[in-house]
Amino acid sequence: MTDSADAREADRALKAKHRTMWALGDYPAVATRVVSALGPVLVEACGVKPGDRVLDIAAGSGNAAIPAALAGGDVVASDLTPELLDVGRREAAARGVELRWQEADAEALPFADGAFDTVMSCVGVMFAPHHQESADELVRVCRPGGTIGLVNWTPEGFIGQMFAAMKGYAPPPPPGAQPPPLWGREDHVRALLGDRVTGVEARRQAIRVDLFERPEDFREFFKATYGPTIAVYRNIADDPEKTAALDRALDELADGALRDGTMEWEYLLVTARRGGAAPA
Repeated sequence: MTDSADAREADRALKAKHRTMWALGDYPAVATRVVSALGPVLVEACGVKPGDRVLDIAAGSGNAAIPAALAGGDVVASDLTPELLDVGRREAAARGVELRWQEADAEALPFADGAFDTVMSCVGVMFAPHHQESADELVRVCRPGGTIGLVNWTPEGFIGQMFAAMKGYAPPPPPGAQPPPLWGREDHVRALLGDRVTGVEARRQAIRVDLFERPEDFREFFKATYGPTIAVYRNIADDPEKTAALDRALDELADGALRDGTMEWEYLLVTARRGGAAPA
């Protein structure tokens, strides 16, 4: 990206579009009813312990941030969409934990270099449009010797395939924006982090989803709750044939994944250490 006024204005418009998209529907319902297990998996993999300074990037309503706080971390949950942070505040209060909630762009974090012992993101930072900028920021704010942890949907897994199915019905991405599921490829993440990290561990795992008995149950739930899916359907709302075709595509995808009312959604779990000398 350039430093021109036009580029800055285009970036602001893109981020505003992303903010609006994630406020559509009810993403907290997805986080709590479908993928709630992912946050604790990431917190455990990062080894969060009492007193650790933790930043959760693109935290949404706190799927990983709240478990990190329950583990004793001094947690900041940051996200581009304030509506999601508001839900997270209420959920944290209901669970009796305190953490800081701050609106922030993953590509331009308002935190000092090396401010956190653990920097993590649970199917969040992958949706920022410019991958290298986001990776640079998550490395920058992690202290030398600190932990970086990521959970990202893989391109080959169910959610990656859902995005592939929706691609032909979505408006073209803006110049320079990269597909979110690339973050689910180990080679891509390693290239983004580069030699600034050590001890990279990456493994593919799957979350078991048993909320949907029929393909149409999945389709209707995501059409009602998941911002990216809602946005794609709005893009084709005036074309009944395309809407019906996308319905069929999502039904076929879900039908192929359902086994006795359960699905396995694959993700990539990555942990690494920030390079450089750790403080004494």
